[in-house]
Amino acid sequence: MIIGTAGHIDHGKTTLVKALTGVDCDRLKEEKARGITVDLGYAYTEKLGFIDVPGHEKLIHNMLAGATGIDFALLVIAADDGPMPQTREHLEIVELLGIRRGAVALTKIDVATVNRKNEAKTEIAKLLAGTALADAPIFPVAAVSGEGVAELRAHLEAAAAEQGERQAAGGFRLAIDRCFTLSGAGTVVTGTAFAGSVKVGDQLLLSPPNKPVRVRSLRVQDAPAESGHAGQRIALALSGVEKSEVERGQWIVAPGLHAPVRRFDARIRVLSGQPALKHWTQVHLHLGAEDVPARIGLLGAAEIAPGCENWAQIAVDREIGALAGDRFILRDAAARHTIGGGIVLDIFPPSRKKSSPERLAMLAALADTDPATALQLAAEQQPAGVDLATHALNRNLDAATLAALGQQLSLKVVGATAFAPSRWQELEARLLAAIAAEHERAPDLTGVERDRLRRLTLPTLSRPAFDALLAAPLADGRIAQTNAWLHLPEHRVQLAAADRELWQTLKPLLAADPYAPPRVRDIAKASGVGEDSVRTLFKRIARHGDAWPVAHDHFFTAEAVAELARQVAALNQRDGCARAASLRDEIGGGRKVAIHILEFFDRIGYTRRVRDTHVLRGIPEQFG
Repeated sequence: MIIGTAGHIDHGKTTLVKALTGVDCDRLKEEKARGITVDLGYAYTEKLGFIDVPGHEKLIHNMLAGATGIDFALLVIAADDGPMPQTREHLEIVELLGIRRGAVALTKIDVATVNRKNEAKTEIAKLLAGTALADAPIFPVAAVSGEGVAELRAHLEAAAAEQGERQAAGGFRLAIDRCFTLSGAGTVVTGTAFAGSVKVGDQLLLSPPNKPVRVRSLRVQDAPAESGHAGQRIALALSGVEKSEVERGQWIVAPGLHAPVRRFDARIRVLSGQPALKHWTQVHLHLGAEDVPARIGLLGAAEIAPGCENWAQIAVDREIGALAGDRFILRDAAARHTIGGGIVLDIFPPSRKKSSPERLAMLAALADTDPATALQLAAEQQPAGVDLATHALNRNLDAATLAALGQQLSLKVVGATAFAPSRWQELEARLLAAIAAEHERAPDLTGVERDRLRRLTLPTLSRPAFDALLAAPLADGRIAQTNAWLHLPEHRVQLAAADRELWQTLKPLLAADPYAPPRVRDIAKASGVGEDSVRTLFKRIARHGDAWPVAHDHFFTAEAVAELARQVAALNQRDGCARAASLRDEIGGGRKVAIHILEFFDRIGYTRRVRDTHVLRGIPEQFG
C-alpha cells in the first residue's frame, strides 16, 4: 500500500515517516540545510511504502507529482498549530484525487497542553466533516520520543492487509517522478505503477517521446525483484535511454499504450471556496507526475459554479500521457491556488458536436466505473460500429476483458469493430432498402455494384463490416449476385433478343485476348458492325453485368475482370500491393494496359492507389 503524507509545512511529516520507517526522506543538501522538505521523499518497510511530500505552498507542484499515485492519505496536523492553510489545500487535493482511505496523525503532542490537544481534535473533526476522511481515526504521536508511533504503524499495516494486492489488469503504466544514473545499473526511473505488471527483460516505451527501452533490472518498494505490478513503487533500470532524455511527468508504458494527447474530455469539480470556472480558463494541469499549462473548454455550460461538476474538454500546451480513469488537479494560471480537479474520460474526443445531447450522454456513460456501460452506449450510438482497439486503449482494457464485455453485451463483432444487435438489424434493413431503391431508380440495370451499395447503405461503414453484413442475405437468398452486380432475387433485366444475338457474336472477339481485348473501333472493323452500334451495345451489356468499361471505349468481359481481380488480390498477398509492372508480368501484354486495369480497380474502389502502388480494399468475390 502506498501512503502519502499531507499537511502544512513544519507539522512533522518527514520526522514522522522517519519514526515509522527509520528512513530520512530529506535527501537533498537544501533540505538538510533549511530543515524543510523541498521535493518528494520515499521510504519503505516490509509492508508499506511512503511518499513524503513538501508542505510549503510554493511547492504544491512537487507535492502533486507524488500525490496522484497514493492509496492511503496520512494527514499530518501539529497539535500546537491545528489545521493550517496547507492542511486544508492538501485535504482538498486528497478529495479531488478520489482517495477515500486515510488516517490523521496528531503530531507534536509532547509540546502541547491537554487542552490544546483536545481543541486540535475538535478542529480536525470540523475540518474533516463532510469529506471522505470524516471517519478517519486520529492518532496522537510524538515522533521524536516515539510515543504513539507503534499504534499508528499497526493501524497502517492493518489497512494494507485489508486492501490486499491491487489487480494488475491492462497494460503496464508507470508515472515517472524521478530519474537518476546509478553505477552498474545505468539510467534508473522511479514512480508509482498505475496499471499492469512489469518484469525484467520487458520491452517498453518512454512516452510521449516514443522511445523504446528495455528493463535491465527492477526494485519494488526499494527491494530487488523480478517483477512488479500496479499499486507499487517501482524503480526500473533501463537500457536504450539516457538520463538527459527523461523528464518528470513522462511515462513508461507497454508499447500498445503509447497514445500522447493534446486534448481530452473529462469531468471537472470546482472547489466550493473558489470562484466559478469560466469557459476557456487558463490553468495548470497536474496529472500523474506531470505539470502542464492547459485551457478548459466547458461542454454544455458557460461556467462551473463553486462546489459543482460539469463536463469539459481540456486542451494542453504539449503532448502528455493520459488514459481514462486518471485523476488530475487544476490550479490557477499563476499556480497559487487549487481550483478543482477531475477525472479523464476520453482521450479521443470529437472535434465536432462536442456538446450535443448524445455526446453528453456518452460522457456520462464513460464516467461510469463499469466499462460495459460506455461500450454498450457507444455501440448503440454509432451506426458504423465502435472501434474496439480505440475503446480498449482509452480505458486500458486487455483483450480478455474486451472479449468478455462483447459477449456480455451480445455485440456483433467484425474484426476490430463492434455493433449493437439493434444497430446490426437496422443496417441490414437499410441494405435491403438501398437495393430496392436502386431497382426503382434504374430498372434497366441488373443491380448495384458492391462498393456503391456500401455507400448507399452507410458511407462510413467499413468494407469488412459491409462484407459481413452482406453475407447473411446472400447466403439465405434475400440478395442475389449476377457477376459483380447485387440485386433482389425477383429483379430480372432481360436483354432484347437482337442485343443477345449480337453480343454472342461480338463477345468472342473480346474473349480471344481477355486481358488486352480490342477497343470499340477495332471490334467494329473486325465485325463490320457500325462503331456507334458496338459502343451502344457494350454500354447496355455493361449495365447488364456481362462486361466492364475498363477504360474509354475499352470493354473487358465480366469473366476477364473477375480473373484480373483474383490476380491483383494474389499480388497484394505476395507483395503487400500491386504494381503495373508486376501485373504486366502476370498477364502479359504492355504496361499501359496494366496501368489502365489498375486505375479501373482504383476507380471502382476495389483497390486504393498509394503513390505508384495499388493496395487491396475489396474482395475478389465481389466480381462473382
